[in-house]
Amino acid sequence: MANGQWFPPDWPDRIRALADGTLTPVTPKRAATVMLLRDTDAGPAVHMLRRRASMAFAGGAYAYPGGGVDPRDDDLRVRWAGPTRAWWADRLGVEETEAQAIVCAAVRETYEEAGVLLAGPDPDSVVGDTTGPDWEADRAALVARELSFAEFLDRRGLALRSDLLGAWTRWITPEFEPRRYDTWFFVAALPGGQRTRNASTEADRTVWIRPEDAAAGYDKGELLMLPPTIATLRQLVAYGSPAEALAAAPSRDLTPVLARARLVDGEVVLSWPGHDEFTKRIPTRGAAPA
Repeated sequence: MANGQWFPPDWPDRIRALADGTLTPVTPKRAATVMLLRDTDAGPAVHMLRRRASMAFAGGAYAYPGGGVDPRDDDLRVRWAGPTRAWWADRLGVEETEAQAIVCAAVRETYEEAGVLLAGPDPDSVVGDTTGPDWEADRAALVARELSFAEFLDRRGLALRSDLLGAWTRWITPEFEPRRYDTWFFVAALPGGQRTRNASTEADRTVWIRPEDAAAGYDKGELLMLPPTIATLRQLVAYGSPAEALAAAPSRDLTPVLARARLVDGEVVLSWPGHDEFTKRIPTRGAAPA
């Protein structure tokens, strides 16, 4: 392939099965991911992790910190600061409990995978250094689901700072995938006094990289990425600072992007609405494209 688009080897067979009605799509799970930004002398940089090559899905691909919703994020009342749950429900197009869970997933996963916590003791402050044995013990308990995010914030005397997040876009895993996610992408700025680290067991490398440099690496085939990752990187290039990106977030369209597979002249055409660069043509018979 000319660029760094990751293409699962079983996609053609699954797409053909979806097209002929022998594959039933699974219901996507809710998820959230965060494009964490910071200022540098060369312009804004985004924090990315590289998934381990041994991972069954998207091994070796670059992504942002993120993951699925913990069911307890719906049920437990989380200490909260910033726009209300009702505001977030309207912004995300979901019910209030779902909005809380999605925002919680974004903040929790950023802490679990990057060691950065978007929370503070009051609505106008953010916690500082989050390293040390006691913080690591709590982070490990969150990852193991031995501790809910609500319990974690309570014991630390912290409130989730929802105002530090900006909802950016929403992508849903294609219907032919065996594992599907309905993922909200958020943008956030690295809080002062905090620093990122590779805290994820699924990643073998983390980097701070300018969006334009990451996109160039993808275009050269040097950096593997899934369509939502490179699409959002290209969108971030237009902003000169994290503050500019955050200011633009409220006007972003959150209509879900969902890949479509259709039969055209003996080929299965796979496309993502609004993102023509990802279009793939797959023969109805024979091998997958290189």
